[in-house]
Amino acid sequence: MSEVSVVPPASVVLVSGGSRGLGLAVVTDLLAAGIKVAAFARTVTPELSALGEKYPDHLHFGSVDVNDTAAAQAFVKEVERTLGPIDGLVNNAAIGQDSLHVHTSPERLAEIIQTNLTSPLVLTRFVLRRMLAKGLKGRVVNITSICAQRGYPGLVAYSATKGGMDAATRSLARELGGRVLANAVAPGFFASEMSAVLGQTQLDQIVRRTPTGHLTEPEDVLPIVRMLLLDNTNINGQVLVIDGAASI
Repeated sequence: MSEVSVVPPASVVLVSGGSRGLGLAVVTDLLAAGIKVAAFARTVTPELSALGEKYPDHLHFGSVDVNDTAAAQAFVKEVERTLGPIDGLVNNAAIGQDSLHVHTSPERLAEIIQTNLTSPLVLTRFVLRRMLAKGLKGRVVNITSICAQRGYPGLVAYSATKGGMDAATRSLARELGGRVLANAVAPGFFASEMSAVLGQTQLDQIVRRTPTGHLTEPEDVLPIVRMLLLDNTNINGQVLVIDGAASI
C-alpha cells in the first residue's frame, strides 16, 4: 500500500479582508481556537485592533489593500518574521457590485475583477511559493459565493469573479497534488451592505425559499472554514455551499 500523505492542521493562517463581517468572524474564531492569525484589510477597524490587544502574541494585523501587490507581499514577510511560516490562507477580501451590467462602467468592471479574482490569485501564488519552498504542507480556503452558481440581477461581474475563484480552487487542488488542500466555501446572502443591491423584496423572497428560514449568518460558515483549516480531513477541491438550502 502507498503511504497516505496527511496535511496537518494549519498553525499560522493569513486572512485577507479580516477587519469586518465574515473575515473578522473568521479571525476571531481561529484566535479562540489557539491558532496564530495574520489579518489585513484596507481599513483596520476598532474591532480588529481590540483583538490585537486581546491576543498580542497570536495576531499580526495591518492596513493593506489586496490590490497593492508589493504591500501584500511585504505583509506576508512580516508575518513570517513575527508569527512563523504561513501554512493556511483564507482569501476573503472582496468588493461588491450594485449596478446592472449595462450600467457598470468598464473601469468598475476592471476594479471588481482585480479585487475579487486577480489579486487573490496573485496573493495565493506568493504564499504557496514560499510555503512549498520551505517544505510545508498547507491549506487554502477561498470564500466565494452562491452567486457563482445561481443568477442574481445587479451582480454579473461579482458573480463572474466568484465563479472564477471556484474554478481556480478545483484546478489548484489538482496542481498541488494533495500537498496543499484547496477548497472554497460559498455562503448564501448575508444581511450586509453587499446584499443590499438585491433590495428588500428579493431578500424576503430568498428567506421564504430557504428551509432554515433566514439569511446566511457568519455562525453558519465558521465551523466549515475551521474544519477545512484545522480538522484531519481529506476534503480537497470542493466548493461547499452554506446557504440553508436556499439554492436547491
